Amino acid sequence: MRYILILFLLFLPLVSSANKNRLYLFNWTEYMPDKIISAFEKETGIDVIYSTYDSNEVMYSKIKILGGKGYDIVFPSTYYISKMRKQNLLHKIDLSKISNFKYLNKDLLYKSFDPENRYSIPYLWGTTGIGCNSKYVNTDEIKSWNDLWKKKYKGKVLLTDDLREVFTVGLRVLGYSGNDQNRDHINEAYEQLKRLLPNVKLFASDSPKQPFLNNEVYLGMLWNGEAYMASRENPYIKYIYPEEGAIIWVDSMAIPSKAKNIENAYRFIDFVLRPEISKAISEELGYATANTESLKIMNDTIRNNKIIYPDNETIKNGEFQADVGDSILFYENLWERLKIE
Repeated sequence: MRYILILFLLFLPLVSSANKNRLYLFNWTEYMPDKIISAFEKETGIDVIYSTYDSNEVMYSKIKILGGKGYDIVFPSTYYISKMRKQNLLHKIDLSKISNFKYLNKDLLYKSFDPENRYSIPYLWGTTGIGCNSKYVNTDEIKSWNDLWKKKYKGKVLLTDDLREVFTVGLRVLGYSGNDQNRDHINEAYEQLKRLLPNVKLFASDSPKQPFLNNEVYLGMLWNGEAYMASRENPYIKYIYPEEGAIIWVDSMAIPSKAKNIENAYRFIDFVLRPEISKAISEELGYATANTESLKIMNDTIRNNKIIYPDNETIKNGEFQADVGDSILFYENLWERLKIE
C-alpha cells in the first residue's frame, strides 16, 4: 500500500496538470516570495500550484522519471540546462512571447549551456562562498577554502549537499578548475575531501543557513542569499569570498518538454521579468537579479551590498559552473563514496 501511495504522489502532477487556469511550478525551497505568486494569481486568475525541491539532482530525477511532464516551469542551475536540453527534457522557448526579455543582463545570456537562450531564461544569479559565525570564529583568519580543514573546527563545518559545489571546493584548493574533467584531478579532490570529513557536521540541503542560526556549525559553505537572510536574523553571520574564488551560478526558468500549460508559463516568465517584480524578488531573497532595469530602481542598501552584488574583481576571480559531460558519472560515484565514509 505504501508503494502505491508513493507512486500516486509522484505522478499526481500528471493527472491534474492540463488546465488552462493553472500553472505548476517546481522551484528551489525559499526561492520565490509568496507575494509574487499572489500578485500573479490576482492579476491573471491563474492558480499556481507550487512545489519545491532542495537540489538540482532531485529536480532532474523527477522530471526525467516523468518524461518532461507534470510541471510547467522548473528552475535548473547553469549546467543542468545543458544536461536537460541534450536529453530532450526542455521545451524550446519562443522568445517573441516574452516581451520583457529585453531587460535581461546580456552578460548572463547566450552562454555555452544555452547559446541562443532558447531553453532557459535567467532568474537569479549568485555565489557560494564561506559563511561563518563571527561569535565563534575570528573572521580575520578566514580567507581561503583551505581554512575549512583547520583542526580546531572539528565537527563544526557545513558543506552543501551539492555534488558539484563540494567537489569544486576540493578541486580549487588543489589549484584545479571546478569544472575539471580529468579523472586523476577529480580523484585527488576526493582524497582531499575525505581529509575534511572529521570537521564536517553535516551536508545541508534545503536551507543551509539554519544550522548557522542554530549554532550547530561555525563555518562552511553557504549561498550568498542564505547568508544575507541569516545576517538579518543574526548579525554575527558573515559571508566571505575565498581567495581561490567563489562558485558562481545562474538559476534559470525553463519549461519542461511535455508541459501542458505552456501559455501560462510564458505569462509567468514575462511577469517575473518585469523590473519591479524582479526587484522585489531580489530584495526579499538576497540573490542578484538578472534584470538590468531592476538595478536602476533597487534599494541602495541592496544594490550596494557586496554579499548580494560582488564587485567585478570578485566575479573575475570566481568561476561559473559549467557542464562536465560524461565526467559527471565519475563525480557521482565518488560523491556516493564520500558521503558514506
